[in-house]
Amino acid sequence: MRHARRRIVRRVTRLAAVGGLLLGGAMVAQAAMASETPPAAGAGDTGAALVARLGTGHTAGDWIGADGRPVVAVTDDAAARAVRRAGAEAKVVPHSMDELKSATGRLRSAPRVAGTAWAVDYRTNRVVVTADSTVSRGDWSRMSRLATRIGDFVRMERAQGTFTTRLNGAQPILSTGGRCSAGFNVTDGQSDFILTAGHCGPAGSTWFADNQGDRQLGQTVRSTFPGNDFSLVRYASGKAGDGADVVAIGGGNGVRITGAADAAVGQRVFRSGSTSGLHDGQVTALNATVNYPEGTVTGLIQTNVCAEPGDSGGPLFSDGVALGVTSGGSGDCRTGGTTFFQPVTKAMAALNVKLIVSAQNAGGSARSAPPSPAATQAAIAPNAAAPGSAAPVTGSQGRTLLARLTDTRTIGPGLLVVAGSLIALVATRYIRAEQDRKAYQRYYSATWG
Repeated sequence: MRHARRRIVRRVTRLAAVGGLLLGGAMVAQAAMASETPPAAGAGDTGAALVARLGTGHTAGDWIGADGRPVVAVTDDAAARAVRRAGAEAKVVPHSMDELKSATGRLRSAPRVAGTAWAVDYRTNRVVVTADSTVSRGDWSRMSRLATRIGDFVRMERAQGTFTTRLNGAQPILSTGGRCSAGFNVTDGQSDFILTAGHCGPAGSTWFADNQGDRQLGQTVRSTFPGNDFSLVRYASGKAGDGADVVAIGGGNGVRITGAADAAVGQRVFRSGSTSGLHDGQVTALNATVNYPEGTVTGLIQTNVCAEPGDSGGPLFSDGVALGVTSGGSGDCRTGGTTFFQPVTKAMAALNVKLIVSAQNAGGSARSAPPSPAATQAAIAPNAAAPGSAAPVTGSQGRTLLARLTDTRTIGPGLLVVAGSLIALVATRYIRAEQDRKAYQRYYSATWG
């Protein structure tokens, strides 16, 4: 009876071990396939990627929806199906990006009117032309007639205030021409620079960190304005120094910058400047054109973030990612307004420089020294939204072996099941062999006694 029970226990244990092997193998296979699965729309297949794939003849821009998903404007059902298959939301609109760009091209070829701006509003599928308070009735009437000839998708609007550069980050930098704000620290591999607005001063301008002119920061070595709006100020010492990867946001606080990217319509963004400090808002349009009194600038990021004189050149960022430097706009931070930014990716490509980031984000090779304690991210952003993150890097690095093995998103649990099953199978085989050996010894001991 006792031997029968042992046989049953051994048989059940072997079956459980074999079942564990099969289950563990299935878990490993599933985890491996999951790791190779393409990311869903919004993670890898973004709205911009879909627009690039489908073409400007079938799409009319993309933006971030209220739920955080990418939304793509499309002109036909086939494009809408492709967008939905990719996991994004499709909005069918009457006018393609080719038509909208044709409209902005006609506006650009017309006689320039200072105090006007235009951009494509992806969400309404219109070209919005805005005129500030300096535009005369005659110029308004002429532009209105031009808009009517182009099509009913061109809308005219009046704006309060005036479209001006914000000359008067985000530390203040001063010269004989006025006060601006530092944008981002960049490098060409040999020297370090401040990336700021081009209208702040031409090449050769000398910048100081104080009103007395005792602390020289550096000198502008390259400047582009109008057309674009960016410039490089080379540090007098050649190096940016401690905290080069941090932008000031007021009150002795700052945000660590981890990289650079292009802005997206609907994105929540933050701007810092030496006059008004930190403010937040949303990207409302891309590739905007502004006719400043000094000249026309194209390819700008349009936002509803406020800015004031002295904020020029200050940084625009989101979640610690550099997006732009302040160019100009209308209104102020009491009544609100529209502000335009020079995209940093375009500026850095034209200037052949790279953003200075922390050693952790530069792949382990220290590019800049750690920021000083006063330059850590310690401010509370408006509306409790985070302009950046100073949290530790997440991922497998720094976790214990047990935590990595038991993470259900990896093959660890499956390997543990396989290993446990193999141990159980080997143990049952060993126990049976040992029992057979002892029975053999007992039998022959009794026989040969």
